[in-house]
Amino acid sequence: MSMQGRIDRAGGTKVKRALGVQAALEWAFRVEKAQLELPPPKDVVEEGLGFGLEYVLMQRAALGCKVDGGQHKMGSYTHADAEVIAATVAGLPDSLGGIRMAIRMAELARAGLTPDWMPGVVPRCVPVETRQNQHGIRAVTEVVCTERVLTRGKWRTVEVLACPVTWRPHPEQIASARRGYEDWWQALDWVRDGLVAGGMLREVEVTAAMPKQKPWQARPTAR
Repeated sequence: MSMQGRIDRAGGTKVKRALGVQAALEWAFRVEKAQLELPPPKDVVEEGLGFGLEYVLMQRAALGCKVDGGQHKMGSYTHADAEVIAATVAGLPDSLGGIRMAIRMAELARAGLTPDWMPGVVPRCVPVETRQNQHGIRAVTEVVCTERVLTRGKWRTVEVLACPVTWRPHPEQIASARRGYEDWWQALDWVRDGLVAGGMLREVEVTAAMPKQKPWQARPTAR
């Protein structure tokens, strides 16, 4: 039996549902309500917590077995393919963010969201503080020094005022958001490769489709 389809009871070929990896995660966590079963701490005995789903899947794969059905979680059926996807996400290596990244990926998938890389945001130089009165909004100034000036034949001491400014959002905020997006993308790419190489999905085929790796570098379309 080929990996592209399986024979149904009528004798025909059932074609797998093709999904990009991001869509596959959203289907598993958002539609099928798959749970992220994280591995137990290394210092916890196996008798105490039992094995995580990803461990069971690895053992079945080593024995040449297929997943034989889903589990009932809180009274509802979860598709077996969705559980395989969740188990793959739970197995993210520490080099790609480990458990924290797995949780983030699951939360984003449940919400149907992509990490916010702050598209279109440009840092602007703005006053640190503003004040509003009947004349409108004005920047708050502060005294930075005093100067002696000659006015109408007399020396006077005047205050030199300046308006403190800052960048909003700060360039580091934008850079941090985009690093976070790239980290998510790398983890997503690892999950995709794992699902394709594992060959354990029965009714879903994960395609090569991926979100843009650095969408902020996209070139404008020519008119």
